[in-house]
Amino acid sequence: MLLSFKNVSLVYKPDHQVLDRVSFTLSDSGFYFLTGPSGAGKSSLLRLIYQAERPTSGDISVFGEALDAQKKAELRRKIGVVFQDFRLIPHLSAWENAALPLRLMGVEETYVKSHSRELLEWVGVGHRLDARPDELSGGEQQRIAIARAVVTKPKLLLADEPTGNVDESTALKLFHLFDELNKLGTAVILATHQSHLVDKFHKPALRLADGRLKRF
Repeated sequence: MLLSFKNVSLVYKPDHQVLDRVSFTLSDSGFYFLTGPSGAGKSSLLRLIYQAERPTSGDISVFGEALDAQKKAELRRKIGVVFQDFRLIPHLSAWENAALPLRLMGVEETYVKSHSRELLEWVGVGHRLDARPDELSGGEQQRIAIARAVVTKPKLLLADEPTGNVDESTALKLFHLFDELNKLGTAVILATHQSHLVDKFHKPALRLADGRLKRF
């Protein structure tokens, strides 16, 4: 099993309920959309998965194991995250940003360079290897963020509104890119409020609204 939520609630003080007894399970190696209006709690749900948040109540398991603060680092090595705001490091080039997770793991430098550059070629920005983030378009920055998220070959990729800062044509290209990553064996959970784009793909979807989750 990829992921399981059992009666998970998340409440922010003083009395703002983000999730209300949410329960669902997802199987391994799938591609899932997480949909719902802006502010519905999609980002919060993703943060629960990679332990940037703790639930107020309920149980969460990832890869068949209950979340454990002692194993947080081990869990995060298996999960790649594409953030809404990219979070690229301004003074690093495109390939240095993509390579950063491998360098932090102490991987041999020859592999770091070859693998990160190969990934950037694959996501379509191989011609911008030495460019810094402020020299890149929103779509190019997003592709670098995707390369960074998958450079360690994670079992699960979480993408938080990855198309919110790009035009519709670029958004569709990014959706296809995530689909290709899934076909290569990485499970994908993609959060978006752009339901008209989701309709173009035949993938399972979870809809979050008013703190509750529906699967369709």
